[in-house]
Amino acid sequence: MIEPAASPRAMIEHIAKAIVDAKGDVFVDEYEDGDETVIELEVAEADLGKIIGRSGRVARALRNVLSAAGSKVDKRYALEIIE
Repeated sequence: MIEPAASPRAMIEHIAKAIVDAKGDVFVDEYEDGDETVIELEVAEADLGKIIGRSGRVARALRNVLSAAGSKVDKRYALEIIE
């Protein structure tokens, strides 16, 4: 289980590994872009559909989780899914 003070990067990595089949191919990177922190998520090509979801629902949910985590620490986060 994720501890309450876990970083949003670790949280996205944990959720992504729970969704995909190829857990070893999940890579998460983080960098600052102005006033927001961008989290890049890269998964195996076969698992890309699982991360994006039907009509982008899973990706939207991941972005909502990041937004909620950011509001708690008063920061802005953006999620980029690398194809």
